Formats: sequence, C-alpha cells, structure tokens
Amino acid sequence: MHTSMIEIEIPAAENITVTEDTLRVDLSDGRTISVPLAWYPRLTYASHAKQNNWRLIGNGYGIHWEDLDEDISVEGLLAGKPSGESQSSFKQWLENRSLRAI
Repeated sequence: MHTSMIEIEIPAAENITVTEDTLRVDLSDGRTISVPLAWYPRLTYASHAKQNNWRLIGNGYGIHWEDLDEDISVEGLLAGKPSGESQSSFKQWLENRSLRAI
C-alpha cells in the first residue's frame, strides 16, 4: 500500500474579530475561520477592550493577547483544537486576575 503525504500550506491571519460567542479569523487565502469563544476561556472572561487588544505574531501564524497572556495559532484553529490550558491553570489565572482588580 502506498500512502502519499499531502503538504498543506498554512495561511496567515490578517484580521481578528471577537463577538459575544465567536472568535473569527480572516486568513490570507480568503477564508474566514469561526470557532466558539468558549474554546478559549481567557477570551471568554475578558472585557471587550481586552478581547480586542490583540496583535499578530510570527508573520500572522499566531495571535497574541498581551493582557490575557493568551496565544492562539492559525494551525491550531485549522485543526479545530481548543485551548489546552488545564482547569487548575485557568482557575489560578482567574484568581490572579481578581486580585489585580482589587
């Protein structure tokens, strides 16, 4: 049996939109990917201002939210991978976030 490998070129992100329940990423190949915001708890719990304070990293192959210490790759979005953060890590982040707000 012969199996051939398909080489996939990952497009770059060009623009990001965060709505009440969706993360939408416009890609350089003309596609738009939409995933549930619930996949990324730090984005879900962030204010609208912090959700929109993002920048592209790695020539558009990743998205970074400085205020939230969150990074999402285009490759992960295309693969349908939600956040891999553990519950304990997220809980600690929430607690630290609450302490900074005081």
